[in-house]
Amino acid sequence: MRSTRLLAIGCTLAAITALLAGCTAAPASPENAMPRIVPQPATVSAQDGGRFELTSSSRIVASGDGGRAVAEFLGERLRTATGYELAVSDGTDAGAHDISLAITPDGTSAEPEAYGIRSSTEGMQLTAATAEGLFRGAQTVRQLFDPTIEGQVPVQQDWTAPAVTIADHPRFAYRGAGLDVARHFFSVADVKRYIDDIALLKINFLHLHLTDDQGWRIQIDAWPKLTEIGGTGAVGLASGGFYTKADYAEIVAYAASRFITIVPEIDLPGHTNAALASYPELNCDGVAPAPYTGIEVGFSSLCIDKDVTYTFVSDVLRELAAMTPGPYLHLGGDESLSTPPADFERFIQRVTTDAAAQTGKTIIGWHEMGKATGLPAGTIGQYWSFVQPQEGAEDETRTFVNGGGKIIYSPADVAYLDMIYDDDTRFGLSWANGPTSVHEAYMWDPTEIVDGIGEKDILGVEAPIWTETLTNMDDVEYMAFPRLGSIAEIAWSPAPKDGKRDWDAFAPRAVALCNRLAALGVGFYHAPELPWD
Repeated sequence: MRSTRLLAIGCTLAAITALLAGCTAAPASPENAMPRIVPQPATVSAQDGGRFELTSSSRIVASGDGGRAVAEFLGERLRTATGYELAVSDGTDAGAHDISLAITPDGTSAEPEAYGIRSSTEGMQLTAATAEGLFRGAQTVRQLFDPTIEGQVPVQQDWTAPAVTIADHPRFAYRGAGLDVARHFFSVADVKRYIDDIALLKINFLHLHLTDDQGWRIQIDAWPKLTEIGGTGAVGLASGGFYTKADYAEIVAYAASRFITIVPEIDLPGHTNAALASYPELNCDGVAPAPYTGIEVGFSSLCIDKDVTYTFVSDVLRELAAMTPGPYLHLGGDESLSTPPADFERFIQRVTTDAAAQTGKTIIGWHEMGKATGLPAGTIGQYWSFVQPQEGAEDETRTFVNGGGKIIYSPADVAYLDMIYDDDTRFGLSWANGPTSVHEAYMWDPTEIVDGIGEKDILGVEAPIWTETLTNMDDVEYMAFPRLGSIAEIAWSPAPKDGKRDWDAFAPRAVALCNRLAALGVGFYHAPELPWD
């Protein structure tokens, strides 16, 4: 987690193939310049002919199961700045100024997020085999227009999109963002705001770090003092808070409406001072420690030899699993520096095995869990060491793959969004080889970190943001953007040719992303290495 010490697969959708058939690629002209999209689609081709024009008579025409909901989402994004009604209609009868969204399942694609787009003077057509694929494509449609179309007030200008064809699909199945709500608490509205932010970048998992030394943020009926006592604290003098089960359900449902799955984390056996302060019996000496408001790590641990510890863990995970429809439970397992190594391994083996059997969920753990033997088959490891692995990290990570699991890469020195951008950054930490620039966040690849772990062994990539120094969502957005665009492109776009990323191609697209964020009212860091207009 963190320490204060220091064209991939082919798109096989018949509908997309048909959509692109007969299109003639043409050199991009100034009038028909290639769009600046983050993450970069698998294939983008400029076409002969004029641009698509959105007008006051334009409609969004939807067909297929789930198509209308995606159309309504897109309409909400485009109406304010254009001032157009952009009525949503059901059917397939779309005109030259309409955007057509069609779900056409053909039963041939193993990639539910694939989509295709064709934009021309004859209209704009977005097709996919699933509503999820259609939603991912809608994020690309947004980026075909000038960033000002995302604005919050009407703008008088022409709204056009280049004549292009796009065929796209993700490189990795798991494309995550992590949000630490334990060090500082973030309201339901804050979390929804971040969900909307990350949806633009085709992120599909939000990892919520719900518990740590400073705070316990999720209601557990069997252990009410976890929130009555453990939920009141935070770093420094900040007030705490927690999510009721109704709050959590609201977050889960809102994320699902953006085709984002919530991954909840209960960090064990370390990072548990908030729980230990709530229930003395979880401590080996039976004495509750004082609440903790600092930012150090590694000093807390559940008592491994007490039966009540396992009752506690079982109760918590059972209730959490029951309110989490997604397939994953994250059990932490990092920085348990005060837990004797043999006790740590025994605890991890027992709780992961029990949790998998009792909840039916796939377990995720930070890579230190790989010190333990006997992890449930298919357990996912989340790597948080550096691009150049620290001692032990490689072997611990291989444990998961050897057990039939996969890896989520979150190398702290390039993917942790709370690392300072430069020495003048007003928030953040620097322990992970910081500062971390936008360039550094972009110029790495998951296949090059641990020897022997290749593309097939990687579930995906996640960019966590830890909130020791971040007290509100403005702070979070400032630290996340535009670096999250770098991570999203690594996770979605095809592997770089010859193993080297093209920074010069990415940088102008990162500027376009920032301009879009500005129109949306989302804060970001004005990175000096980007070619600002």
